[in-house]
Amino acid sequence: MAVNDVLQPDSHRNTGSGRHILVIRLSAMGDVAMTVPVLLALTQTYPDLKVTVLTRAFFHPMFRDISNVAIHGADVAGHHKGIMGLWKLFAELKALQPDGVADLHNVLRSNVLKPFFKASGIPFVQVDKGRPQKRALTAARGKAIAPLETSHERYAAVFGKLGFPISLKLVKLLPRLPLSETITSLAGQRALKWIGIAPFAAFEGKTYPPALMEEVIDQLAASDKYTIFLLGGGPEEGRKLADWEGRWPHCIAIPGKFNFGDELGLISNLDLMVSMDSGNGHLAAMFGIPTITLWGVTHPYAGFAPFAADPENSLLADRQKFPLIPTSVYGNKLPEGYQKAMETIRPEAILRKIDAVLYAEGYSIR
Repeated sequence: MAVNDVLQPDSHRNTGSGRHILVIRLSAMGDVAMTVPVLLALTQTYPDLKVTVLTRAFFHPMFRDISNVAIHGADVAGHHKGIMGLWKLFAELKALQPDGVADLHNVLRSNVLKPFFKASGIPFVQVDKGRPQKRALTAARGKAIAPLETSHERYAAVFGKLGFPISLKLVKLLPRLPLSETITSLAGQRALKWIGIAPFAAFEGKTYPPALMEEVIDQLAASDKYTIFLLGGGPEEGRKLADWEGRWPHCIAIPGKFNFGDELGLISNLDLMVSMDSGNGHLAAMFGIPTITLWGVTHPYAGFAPFAADPENSLLADRQKFPLIPTSVYGNKLPEGYQKAMETIRPEAILRKIDAVLYAEGYSIR
């Protein structure tokens, strides 16, 4: 990294006064959600630092309660599409007068933007994704199973290289949000513990078998101790969740009923989230909600566990039966015979973990 890639210290470094950092993070919801605890640590350490996040406008509600953070919406399918579109985007971003750029994405689009900023003398630091280490972790032969640096730690390192070192240990996460009338009218009076279940993921190898998840929901509903909120999924998954809603009492399917801001408000008020290796687990972690994650052909050692997650709350497929796990970082590689890897996480193990988390000594509804 060149010397001018570091913002030089000044007398206001302890607060970030007068400085402006542009943060680039496009991509999927979970990837963007993972930036939130890091930006909270950044703005809490440097309360006068101005931050602009380049991301999809849809994700704005994630950042609305972080001091001094603004969103610049990227329309990569329209106005900002292609090389000319990225040049237009650069012109918009340069007009914001950032002092440095933290590229937390490091993909083709941000690599196109990089020389534009560098030519303008604006420091541009990219995240080290640890690709060689991840290739070794997911190799078919000779893999060494050991935890890699987390995505949150990798993001934090970018700000350190820009001259804003931060610690993730003492970050104060987002507070519980007020519940909208839409949510309260649907959920009714809060007499039971609230559990969120996000049963789907982008790939089959990360999705818990629906028949087994039905066993989990059946036992939870039979206890009459919980209101169960079913989250996530596209149109086909939404129909499945609507079917489950009709089968069990105190079971509410969320898709299509709330806007994204209301959904975040609901998540912030949960007592527990049960999620795949997917975005809803990261949304819950932004608010410090206890989160149980289920892992199929992926593995938390790749660095994508929810922020500050208790490793004991990651339920893993049996690697003795399926030794190639993790088969990939994102779950998009499903070797022959690995379709049943997630079945080794038994419903009773999930139910025991839910009990252990919700009824641990000292636990209380916030």
